[in-house]
Amino acid sequence: MLKPLADRVIIKMIESEETTKSGIILAGNSKEKPQIAEVIAVGPGGEVDGKEVKMYIQKGDKVVVNKYAGTEIKYEGEEYIIVKQSDILAIAE
Repeated sequence: MLKPLADRVIIKMIESEETTKSGIILAGNSKEKPQIAEVIAVGPGGEVDGKEVKMYIQKGDKVVVNKYAGTEIKYEGEEYIIVKQSDILAIAE
């Protein structure tokens, strides 16, 4: 299992099929990179760059992330992205 450190969050992008108004289903590579992700694991927070960081994100949250943020990794056949909490723009409820 991956355990993020400090203010890092491990997310997995949520693949969603998009249908145009005329009913055509767009393939994953014909649309923009999705920005909604599910939180897989959350670091403990603590002191980061001399400042105390409290973690507001929880495992299982659906979040909106900065489009170009993070480090993409492959772990046990699954693709994840490790981002800083500050790269998460919103929680989708």
